[in-house]
Amino acid sequence: MKGYEGFETLRVQVVNRVAWVTIDHPPVNLFDLAMFLDLARLVPLLEADDGVGAVVFRSADRDFFVAHADVAWILQLPAEKPPRPTEPGPFVALMERLRKLPKATIGMVDGIARGGGSELLMSLDMRFAGRTRTRLAQPEVALGIIPGGSGTQRLARLVGRGRALEIVLGCGDLDADEAAAIGWVNRALADDDLLPFVTALAERIASMSPEAVRLAKLAVDAAGPDPVPGLLEEQDLFNATVASADARARMQRFLDMGGQTREVELGLGSLMAELGQFPDPKAGDVDP
Repeated sequence: MKGYEGFETLRVQVVNRVAWVTIDHPPVNLFDLAMFLDLARLVPLLEADDGVGAVVFRSADRDFFVAHADVAWILQLPAEKPPRPTEPGPFVALMERLRKLPKATIGMVDGIARGGGSELLMSLDMRFAGRTRTRLAQPEVALGIIPGGSGTQRLARLVGRGRALEIVLGCGDLDADEAAAIGWVNRALADDDLLPFVTALAERIASMSPEAVRLAKLAVDAAGPDPVPGLLEEQDLFNATVASADARARMQRFLDMGGQTREVELGLGSLMAELGQFPDPKAGDVDP
């Protein structure tokens, strides 16, 4: 379709006023610079397209929705903490623009979505998960950092403070039923029911008055506080962790141990446990 060609990591098809955005970025749909640039080009196109009333994000990979943000990309951030931000950085600003898209947005997840992949999902209006393969997590603390792409803010609003801390500090995976029980996703569905359910819902919403949908989103958002102050606080704290020697050592060790390869990402929990035993880089070679 005109305007939706030329993406490196995405495929877009519009059917019955629903834009189906398929994430297709082997080997694990890593949220890297290429995906960021594709999404940054896609969102304005969706905003301006009067022929689209709803947007569904899904994956071409049966195991991965989006594995997480590219750790090598994070390691390129400053090794010294920058001043406190006065406006959201590029990643968070893009997630906010996606959240405020004047059309309904739906995440159809049937695989792994951790870290930045979970943050992408939480920036959408609704999330529906297949039972067999879905696993959600925010594993950043195991790498010595914190969720920095809106994860702490959106997760706490969806599931509450206690559950958010269990997820963020525990760094473990939740399956679809567990995620639905606490509100991380709207519903967990049998694999065969996921696509028909999401299709019917998206097409139903897309048939509604576009102005009514836009204003309904604004009205629902008005029920909560302005998210920007919390996002700025998260970003400042994220920058502090990224600048630490411990975090940089943990992230590099994660990459050296095979992180971001398909085999390791499928069983990421065991690697996270090993990273938790990482020695203090300030301790030098002193014997215990």
